[in-house]
Amino acid sequence: MLSPLHTSPTAAFPKDFVWGVATSAFQIEGASASDGKGPSIWDTFCQVPGAIADASDGSVACEHYARCAEDLDMIARLGVNAYRFSTSWPRVQPTGSGAWNVKGLDFYERLVDGLLERGIAPYLTLNHWDLPEALQAKGGWANRDTAQHFVDYALGMHARLGDRVASIATHNEPWVMSVLGHESGIFAPGIKHRATAMQVAHHLLLSHGMALRALREAGCKASLGIVLNLSPIEPATGSAADRAKARLEDGRLVRWYMDPLFKGAYPADVLEHLQADRPVVQPGDMDIIQTPMDFLGINYYSRTVASAGEPWDVHKSGLEVTDMDWEVYPQGLTALLLRLHQDYTVPAMFITENGGAFKDPLINGQVHDANRTRYLQTHIEAVRHAMAQGVNMGGYMVWSLMDNFEWASGYAKRFGIVHVDYATQKRTLKDSARWYQSFLAQQAAAHLANAA
Repeated sequence: MLSPLHTSPTAAFPKDFVWGVATSAFQIEGASASDGKGPSIWDTFCQVPGAIADASDGSVACEHYARCAEDLDMIARLGVNAYRFSTSWPRVQPTGSGAWNVKGLDFYERLVDGLLERGIAPYLTLNHWDLPEALQAKGGWANRDTAQHFVDYALGMHARLGDRVASIATHNEPWVMSVLGHESGIFAPGIKHRATAMQVAHHLLLSHGMALRALREAGCKASLGIVLNLSPIEPATGSAADRAKARLEDGRLVRWYMDPLFKGAYPADVLEHLQADRPVVQPGDMDIIQTPMDFLGINYYSRTVASAGEPWDVHKSGLEVTDMDWEVYPQGLTALLLRLHQDYTVPAMFITENGGAFKDPLINGQVHDANRTRYLQTHIEAVRHAMAQGVNMGGYMVWSLMDNFEWASGYAKRFGIVHVDYATQKRTLKDSARWYQSFLAQQAAAHLANAA
């Protein structure tokens, strides 16, 4: 029998709670060199031998660029009231500065207008990792000038879409861009240099604050914020070494981003650990980074277990493990939200990504993904547990709308609640999508009953 945390959520959330699905441009759009789009760092990285597990790339992906209208119809049938998507910087501004690509801008205008026509609020993310390659050639995010280019890009998108989008997030997961892209090098642009990674992290946060100030000065009415990937860090054992390791990892994943955004300083223990690899911070930078936000987006998938000795083996934990080798750990989401609520003065928080990758065979035209359905149920319930304890939550978005290009994993990992046959591009709602659809209908019905 499932514990109370693992029961299917039935109680109504607030009427204004935002329910959505999420995607990102590079993972679904395809058309990587069509209609004037310039190359991104991910287009380049995909060409590196061995960089992508199945040697694939994002040139076709889900063909969303060509199939946008039918995909919007599919989103509408789910019953969500929000869609989180990202704009591709090199699609709208091929070199990251200078001339704009009208055809790229037109595509996103059609996307936003199509969402509004279907009664769905557009939630825009400006940077979901696909930096224009032309800017990378000049140092990318390690070059402070890129922060100003990002501000110009943000203002350009605001000029075209700002009057119709409900929300604008500056960056998605700066930890991933900095650490995986510039320290371990397993993501684009494939650099392996810790000092560079930390400078990249600083410039991402700096550009976030600069963009918020510029957008507000331009009269932007959309809700403004940033999206962080966060998780609770737990020591593998009660040993002093494991506890110290967990504290440091928490500093690098959580506090390195939360502290400057909400307290105006990087955590002292992480700075001490970095020594010569700490970033160059100019006078006034921290004030800019601390510019107030309207919301904080949180991407949560699992906990992190820190071990000073042998790496933590998730398969020995006794918990269910996803196809990404991530533990299914919904109670960690409640713990994380409570911790953020207690340690920081945060605005409304949104779960901007949450979901699980599982092996999803399409059998007789159906995908019976009970594991993913259970994952969504338990994590939505985890959000409700946090709200019951006073945490200000604004919404929840499933990752992902559909199976897509999963970065360094290629097409081998499926996060979607909609199955995509990559050979034919046929979309098939999985059981998890039908559950989400039913759950949202139940929420709507509950609010109608309460209003009667």
